[in-house]
Amino acid sequence: MRLGALGTSSIARRRTLPTAAHTPEVELVAIAGRSPDKTARFAEEFGCAAEADYEALLKRPDVEAVYISTPTALHYLWAERALRAGKHVLVEKPMGVNADEARRLCALAEERALVLRENVMFLHHPQHDVAADLVRCGRIGTPSAFQASFCIPPLPADDIRYDLRLGGGALLDLGVYPLRAAALLLGPGLRVAGATLRTRASDGLDLSGQVLLVSPSGVLADLTFGFEHAYASSYAVWGDRGRLSVPRAFTPPAAHRPVLVLEEQDHEERFTLSASDQLRSCLRSFATAVHGGDVGSRSPEADRHQEAIASMEHLDEVRGRAMRVMVDGAP
Repeated sequence: MRLGALGTSSIARRRTLPTAAHTPEVELVAIAGRSPDKTARFAEEFGCAAEADYEALLKRPDVEAVYISTPTALHYLWAERALRAGKHVLVEKPMGVNADEARRLCALAEERALVLRENVMFLHHPQHDVAADLVRCGRIGTPSAFQASFCIPPLPADDIRYDLRLGGGALLDLGVYPLRAAALLLGPGLRVAGATLRTRASDGLDLSGQVLLVSPSGVLADLTFGFEHAYASSYAVWGDRGRLSVPRAFTPPAAHRPVLVLEEQDHEERFTLSASDQLRSCLRSFATAVHGGDVGSRSPEADRHQEAIASMEHLDEVRGRAMRVMVDGAP
């Protein structure tokens, strides 16, 4: 898959582009960014061409797909332009800032028979299939509660995630992870029962928050996310027979061997799994979809679109319903 990159972000440099450069199914062709000097450095580091701007990259006939890592507020703009240019799109999550943007992008991708995916890497790690199988086969009994957290310490003052105009905020950056995990383990049809957001008084940026969900079967979910905590990346499912925990749920290193913990009343069992590079699996899956051609309105890609839209609908509902606690917050 001949890939072009729009954006010279930190995650592109640290994670996505190095992995793409070492993934046999992917050929990194070109990169474009706002700064010519930075773009040139990226191009030299990853052995590809440097384009003058995003539009020039989208015009290249040797680029069949693009990876977009612009600031969140620009995801929709450049994903739309890429799709209209006939390119398949892998965009950093979330694909837009609200559900309406997600719906429009998904409709455009289906109309043009192009692959559109969010780079939600954790969904490609096999530990979640194991967790879902353990729940499905009844090891914890009947589920009644779910809890998930994705939190990081405060960021540098100039980090773009503190810039509301660029789509910053903890909900869009981190909240999507526990929301997607809840949907993965509890299924579709989740409803937002309540939410709180610690909000920076100076400009309304959300720094952290909590969300309560309820599933169609009555499972209660408690989600926590934010820029104000010691690091946490985990989820757990409780039932009437046991509790299953996934301690390194969202960002396990490629060499990490996950350990899932099943606790029963008088018994604890640990499932040590093989290491897996979830980002490489994500890129391989994207490349397979690009060359597979099954992208119609009733294809697996359309199912992915509905999951992404549902996630954005939850984010919209959280923003609309949340009790906001005003704090001085980070710079």
